[in-house]
Amino acid sequence: MTIQRMDNVAIVVDDLDAAVAFFTELGMELEAKRQIEGLWADRTVGLDGVRSDMAMMRTPDPEITTIRMTAC
Repeated sequence: MTIQRMDNVAIVVDDLDAAVAFFTELGMELEAKRQIEGLWADRTVGLDGVRSDMAMMRTPDPEITTIRMTAC
């Protein structure tokens, strides 16, 4: 079996601004930056009380999401 498609890759980082700078240097573009929390975030991660800052980086194909967890 081979990968047919990849829609999203999430990378957990300690320093979100440094990660954005790194991926920008690789030619990616910052699409959005926001904080997520609440029931949706809890269910997505599988933990209660999740709060994280995230940045969506646009590539020619799938996007890369970098996440800095601030609470679990």
